[in-house]
Amino acid sequence: MKSPASEKTSVTIDDEVSIDARKVRDELQPTFSERPDQGLSFRRSKRVQRLTGFGIRSIGSYVPSRVVTNEELEARYGFEPGWIERRTGILQRRFADESESTSDLAVEAARRAMAAAHVSASDIDLLIVGTFTPDFTCPSTACLVQNKLKLDAPAMDLQAACSGFMYALATGAQFIATGNSRLALIIGADVNSRIVQPDDQRVAPLFGDGAGAVILEPGDADQGLVCYQLGADGAGGGMLDRPAGGATLPLTPELVAAGQHFLKMDGRNVFKWAIEAVTQSIEVVLENAGVTTDEVSLFVLHQANIRIIDHAMKVLKIPRFKVYNNLDRVGNTSAASIPLALDEARREGRINRGDLVVMCGFGAGLTWGTSLFRW
Repeated sequence: MKSPASEKTSVTIDDEVSIDARKVRDELQPTFSERPDQGLSFRRSKRVQRLTGFGIRSIGSYVPSRVVTNEELEARYGFEPGWIERRTGILQRRFADESESTSDLAVEAARRAMAAAHVSASDIDLLIVGTFTPDFTCPSTACLVQNKLKLDAPAMDLQAACSGFMYALATGAQFIATGNSRLALIIGADVNSRIVQPDDQRVAPLFGDGAGAVILEPGDADQGLVCYQLGADGAGGGMLDRPAGGATLPLTPELVAAGQHFLKMDGRNVFKWAIEAVTQSIEVVLENAGVTTDEVSLFVLHQANIRIIDHAMKVLKIPRFKVYNNLDRVGNTSAASIPLALDEARREGRINRGDLVVMCGFGAGLTWGTSLFRW
């Protein structure tokens, strides 16, 4: 006898009926808009933490060599000319070639971080990879990276989508602060070009591929996460998801033909949620730290959409010169977004010892991670 759940997840297809895996999935759980207490609002949390005594020793990043411009996408898929730049602020992005996977990008970023730190593989004793585009369901991408780098270290993936680096950073910091790691390699890496439907004008042009890595080490008592917040609101999961391909809806030829394995996004509501998530989480973190925006040297936000960043910064009354953006050149690189921007900012001399830097990631899950970090 079939259970109610198994009956709901059965999917058929014929010439007249199209598959909607998201509808099937939503029958099993409440959607964000159905939540009676919050509606479409950001679920504000005042829960914050502090973890200092560690620092970022070095940063490394890598983007594939292939540059994909807006004009190329417009010509290939018939997208409305100028729409991408007007709506997102993106001019180009990088795509991995057929021989490159998430682990390859992660390895290259890691090698650059290790070279900058003047450490060898034998020195690294912990590896965490934040990604939602793993090479395989299993083994983990972290294990593939561990093998390629020849590390003697535990290795694990952490999946929090575009908040992945912030989650991985906070997780690795726990090991450093407790003395259970001396040099932790934290990587954010994603190959988004493989999970978007190429001709979807509202989703595909947003994303690019890349990887960023940091090496954490013990530091002074004032270094590290002066105040941080990690949050989640699973009721909004259906706003940004890949409906098919998991245990609930395993891939079938029919689901693939219907494009249900590609990333889907409710752009309007994600936009509204993201602005609230950024502004409110930054406000909570700064308020609890007793720090004003004037005291922050640089704001490094997840590079999702320039309109989200600009709107949030306007609400917070933060001048443009304090906000680092590379969105126009690399697009939304998901978990790689923040470490990529950090690496560029550090090389440009915009981050120095003692500076206070705000980092804020937000994305699918729904998840967010915001920190006030003393360099």
